[in-house]
Amino acid sequence: MLRLNTRYLQLAFNDTLTSVHRILPTITPSERILIEAGTPFIKREGMRGIREIRRLWHGKIVADLKTTDGAVGEVQMAAEAGATAATVMGSAPAETLNFFVQECGRLKIDAMIDMLGVADPLHTLRHLQTPPRVVILHLGRDEESTRGKVIQYRHVKRVRSKYDVIIAAAGGVDLKEARSAIFNGANLVVVNIVHPGAPWQGIRLDEDVAHIAQQFLQTIE
Repeated sequence: MLRLNTRYLQLAFNDTLTSVHRILPTITPSERILIEAGTPFIKREGMRGIREIRRLWHGKIVADLKTTDGAVGEVQMAAEAGATAATVMGSAPAETLNFFVQECGRLKIDAMIDMLGVADPLHTLRHLQTPPRVVILHLGRDEESTRGKVIQYRHVKRVRSKYDVIIAAAGGVDLKEARSAIFNGANLVVVNIVHPGAPWQGIRLDEDVAHIAQQFLQTIE
C-alpha cells in the first residue's frame, strides 16, 4: 500500500504493449515508482495488458480504469490481473464510489479517485463512507491546450484538512510542473509517456525514459 509520507512518481503508458516491452525493462525498480496502465492502453490491450506489465514489473501497478459504474467487478478484474491500485471517476454516483473503495479495501489495493471535471473534490469525499487512499487532481488531456487551465492545487489544503489521503497531480506534468505539485503539497505526480509531436506534456517515447524518470524522482524528493 502507498505511504502518506513518501513522494511517488507514476509513469503512465497509454500506447500499446510494444512500447511497454521496449521501455519498461529499462526503468530502474524503485518503491517510489508506480507504473500505470493508462485508460487508452487498457482499451487497446485489456486485462492482458495489465498482466503483461505485471510480468515485467514487480512493483506497484495502477490500473487507470476510470470506473463510472460496476465498481466491484472492475476492481476485481484489475486486482486479478496484478494491479496494486485502480482509479474511479469522482463524478460517478456516490454508490459507485463507495463500492469501489470498499472492494479495493477488501482486496488490499489502493483506491484512487480521479477528480477530473469535479468542481469541489471535498464535497465528493464527504459523501463517502470511507475515504480513498489517493485523490487525483487532474487536468484532462483535452484541457491541456486551453489557455489558463491549470491543476487546481487550491484543493490540496482543503482536502488534507479533513482527510489523511495522498494527493496526486496529473495532466500536463513536466519537470517544472512536478516541482510545482510538490511545492503545493502533492506527494504523487503522474507523468504521461507520449508520442513525439503530441500536443501533450510528458516524456516522449523517443527519449531516454529511464533517465528522465530518475530526474523526476530527484525533483520530487
